[in-house]
Amino acid sequence: MRRRSVIRGAGIAGVLAAGAAPAIVNAQANVRWRLASSFPRSLDTLFGGAEAFAKKVSDMTGGKFQISTHAAGELMPAFGVVDGVQGGTVEIVHTAPYYFFGKDDCFALGCAIPFGLNSRQQTAWMYDGNGLKLMREFYRAYNIVNFPAGNTGTQMGGWYRKEIKSVADMKGLKFRVGGFAGKVIERMGGVPQNIPGGEIYQALEKGTIDAAEWVGPYDDLKLGFNKVAPNYYYPGWWEGGAELDLFVNQKAYDGLSADYKAIVECAAAFAHVEVQAKYDSRNPAALRTLVASGTKLFRFPKDVMDTAYRESIGLYSDLSAKNPNWKKIYDDYSAFRREENLWFRFAEASFDDFMQAQKL
Repeated sequence: MRRRSVIRGAGIAGVLAAGAAPAIVNAQANVRWRLASSFPRSLDTLFGGAEAFAKKVSDMTGGKFQISTHAAGELMPAFGVVDGVQGGTVEIVHTAPYYFFGKDDCFALGCAIPFGLNSRQQTAWMYDGNGLKLMREFYRAYNIVNFPAGNTGTQMGGWYRKEIKSVADMKGLKFRVGGFAGKVIERMGGVPQNIPGGEIYQALEKGTIDAAEWVGPYDDLKLGFNKVAPNYYYPGWWEGGAELDLFVNQKAYDGLSADYKAIVECAAAFAHVEVQAKYDSRNPAALRTLVASGTKLFRFPKDVMDTAYRESIGLYSDLSAKNPNWKKIYDDYSAFRREENLWFRFAEASFDDFMQAQKL
C-alpha cells in the first residue's frame, strides 16, 4: 500500500502517533516580529506582560515565531506606539489604550474609565459581552487588531505631597494621572499631567507636579514615590480595572496563518491572566513595606468621590452627544456595567466585605 493511502486511512491521530507528520507540523514559515512597549523594563509586571506573551508564542511554535520585546524609548516613545503600529514601523505593541484618548476618547473604553468596570467585569465584557467586537470595529480605522493582554485590578489613588481633606484641595492640583481620567480631574478644578512612568519620580521630587498616580504598591515601591510624597490615597476611582492591550498591525496580522493567529490569541490570554496574578500576589507585601517606611494611607473624602462621580457621568453624557463612536460603545458598556453591579452586589461584594473584616 502506498504511503499516501496509509496517511489518508489512518487519520491525523494515527499519523501523529506514527511520527509521520513533522513535515505538516513544521510547514509554518519562520516569523520575526518586533514589539514596542509603553513601559520600562524595570516594571516586571507591565513590561513582563509583553515578555510572557512573546515567550508563549515562541514556546507554542517551537521557536519558529519569534517576537523581540522593546521597552519604552528603545524603538519609539511610550506614547508613540499607536502611531508606530498603525504605520507598520513595528508589527505589535503592548500598551494601556487610554493613553491615546487624544486621538479619540473611545480608546479609554478599551482600558478603563472613571467609575467603570472592575477587572473581572472588564474581562467579561470583552470576552463574553460585546466589548471585543465593538472595540475591534473601532480600532479598524487605526489599522489595528486588539487583544486583551493584562489587567492591573483596581489601582490606588496616588501619592500627594499634601493631604487631600476635601474636594477644595483638588483645585489647582497639578496631578500626573493616566490618560482619560485627566478629563474628570480637570472638571474638578485640577490640572492633569500625562507623564510616562519613567519620568514621574523626577517631576514629583522637583515639585513640577503636586501629586502622581501609577498603579499600586508593588510598582509604586519600585518607582520610589514614597520617598518624595508621603500621602497615599485610595481607591483609584478612575481605574477600577485597567486593561492592557496588544495592538497588532492589521496587515501583519492578516499575513499570519490561521494556526499562528490562534497562537497569538492564546498567548495574549495567558499574559492577560499572568499580569493580574502578579499584581494580586505582590501588592500585599509591598503595601506593608510602604506603611512600615512611613507612608500614610488615606481613603479619599466622600465629597471627592461624590464630585468625581458626578463629573464623570456628566462627561460621558457630553461625549455621547458629540461622538457617535463613543455613544455606540458606551451605551453597551454602561448597560453591561449596570447588570454586573447588580450581580456583584449580592455575591462578590458581600463575601469580600465579610472576609476582609476577619482576622485570619
